[in-house]
Amino acid sequence: MDARLEQQTLKRSILATLCVSLLGIVFGLISGSESILFDGMFSAIDSVMSALSLFVARLAMRESSDRFQHGFWHLEPLVAALNGAILTLLCLYAFLNAVQGIIKGGHALDFGPALGYAVVVTVICLAMYRMERRVNARIDSVFIRIDAQSWLMAGLITSTLIVAFTLSLIIEQTVWAFYTPYVDVVLLAILTLCFLPVPIGIVVRAMKEVLLIAPRELDQQVHEVMATIMQREGFRHYYSHVARTGRGHFIEIHILTTPEFAAREGVASLDEIRARIGAALDIDPQNRWFTVCFTADERWM
Repeated sequence: MDARLEQQTLKRSILATLCVSLLGIVFGLISGSESILFDGMFSAIDSVMSALSLFVARLAMRESSDRFQHGFWHLEPLVAALNGAILTLLCLYAFLNAVQGIIKGGHALDFGPALGYAVVVTVICLAMYRMERRVNARIDSVFIRIDAQSWLMAGLITSTLIVAFTLSLIIEQTVWAFYTPYVDVVLLAILTLCFLPVPIGIVVRAMKEVLLIAPRELDQQVHEVMATIMQREGFRHYYSHVARTGRGHFIEIHILTTPEFAAREGVASLDEIRARIGAALDIDPQNRWFTVCFTADERWM
């Protein structure tokens, strides 16, 4: 059910992103606004990456294969990193264009269509953000979380265009009208700088998973669970290794028992301890690769 809801949400997001992209490109060309055209191109690339995310989300729900014996979870952070990297490059390229436009003295802009675009897109973006936040509160999808952040950022930034274009319409009727050619290129520079932290943050989080950096919360939870187990069973020592890649959580625990425990207890007892450890972790069993090993010989630790 969660996987189906995730895919349905991503499909809606792709359709909405395509609509925003089309609006941005059309209104950007009509009004002559580079900031609106950038917004449309940003949305177009985002829709392509959302479609790729949907494909990977479906793959991640499959069983492992002979070639991918740990499943397809590792594809999720790779796609997220690619998404963030492309959007980061787009922002940097647009910022350089904005700086070049400011140096050249800006350009004329039809603020009427630009203002209409900003109002419509702001409503769409904030509505999509609210819907995805509500869905992700139930299923905790990394893709929907990233997508919701993108919608929120787009909505907030586009809402600033409403203010800027409204003020520009007013300024056109005053002695300050000679500043209006700079409005669009300055807004483009501001837009790109505001957008930039989002894809950079996506890349940083994704690379942590690609590099298998241990999540602090998961590592702490495993140590808390094992502290209880060690005290109750009187084991000598343990080592744990954790990692997260996409929705997959990899948890490996090696327990050094006492020779007396090894001689006394059977497999059923070990399975019972393993089950208690697994039940104490709040990770969905479908989204974890969980291994607990027991030995009485320290050489195998």
